[in-house]
Amino acid sequence: MAVVTMKNLLESGVHFGHQVKRWDPKMQKYIFAERNGIHIIDLQKTIQAIKDAYEIVRKTVAAGKTVLFIGTKKQAQQAVQKEAERCGMFYVNNRWLGGMLTNFTTIKKSLLRLKKLEKMEIDGTFENLTKKEISSLAKERIKLQKNLGGIKEMKELPGILFIVDTRKEAIAVAEARRIGIPIVAVVDTNCNPDGIDYPIPGNDDAIRAITLFTQIIANAVVEADNEVGLKIIETLGDEDEDMENLLTNDISIKEEDREIDIEKYSTEEAYRAAKEEAIEDDDEDSQIQVDVDKVYNDE
Repeated sequence: MAVVTMKNLLESGVHFGHQVKRWDPKMQKYIFAERNGIHIIDLQKTIQAIKDAYEIVRKTVAAGKTVLFIGTKKQAQQAVQKEAERCGMFYVNNRWLGGMLTNFTTIKKSLLRLKKLEKMEIDGTFENLTKKEISSLAKERIKLQKNLGGIKEMKELPGILFIVDTRKEAIAVAEARRIGIPIVAVVDTNCNPDGIDYPIPGNDDAIRAITLFTQIIANAVVEADNEVGLKIIETLGDEDEDMENLLTNDISIKEEDREIDIEKYSTEEAYRAAKEEAIEDDDEDSQIQVDVDKVYNDE
């Protein structure tokens, strides 16, 4: 099954770039032509870039690492959240807080605070507080949820980033480059592809184009999870087979033990019967001896 087709890209408007006057010269190798003052992106190169990005995301997830979806512009917010939740990964779709990667220790404290506020709201702690205190804590929780809700369960740094619009998310790009996290990003004709490990040339403004890109990356995550699941099932199958062999061996051993016990039991029975028979014979002999003595005495 193809990762994406040319028809999908054309229907989503992936090939439309920005106005010619707004272009970045470093994107020249990805531009096919100019139409009505707008750059047209070479979709052949886009398809190849998508395949490369798909493969690296799949391998990263298969290795047990996570993907962080980033898209804070209005056109990307809904798609990023929906697809990240579909594949069970983390996302940032409201605002990139400085230090989310480079100062993750401090971000963890904010995540713990968010979880604590949610717990307080559920366990009845709010009932013992004044309305003003409840209102203040509720506002704090809503703010934290808005900015950090997508990474609430993130225990460690992600293995790879997927970014929509590198100009908008310049801080996230800088932080990822600083600590060496690979970046997969959609780059439009006004973006600089330098520093992006896996650039995907395409329209980063149209909702349909953004949705298509995020769906493709989410599909890569789902495929990797399915592969891991199949490996686990195969491993469990091997364990079941080993257990069956072990049980079969145990049963065979038990059968051998049982046969030995029966043999032993039969031998003991035979020995006991023979012994009783010998005792009876001795008794008969002694009785005969006594009778003979009596006979002799009578004579």
